[in-house]
Amino acid sequence: MVLIDKKILFGGLAMLAVGIGIFAYLDSITPVGRADMTEDEIFDLRVAEQENQDYKTLAGILTGVGFLLVLISFGARRRRKGGPKREEKKPAAE
Repeated sequence: MVLIDKKILFGGLAMLAVGIGIFAYLDSITPVGRADMTEDEIFDLRVAEQENQDYKTLAGILTGVGFLLVLISFGARRRRKGGPKREEKKPAAE
């Protein structure tokens, strides 16, 4: 039986879905140029391309953190509030 922390799992899945959605949206609105652009228009295009690339990087980080949370949720164990407490026994000194 695999122990799963559902809060972490669903939080990670939500972050994963939002990150992929933002990445897909940003991919669809990539700025494009024309052949007869002035220097100011070229500069604005390059700034818009850089902003788009930066937002894609942030969406990738969000997706990665969500994926890590999903992985962590499979190994996370919840503490029992009222359960017995574990005490480590020290070996007897000779």
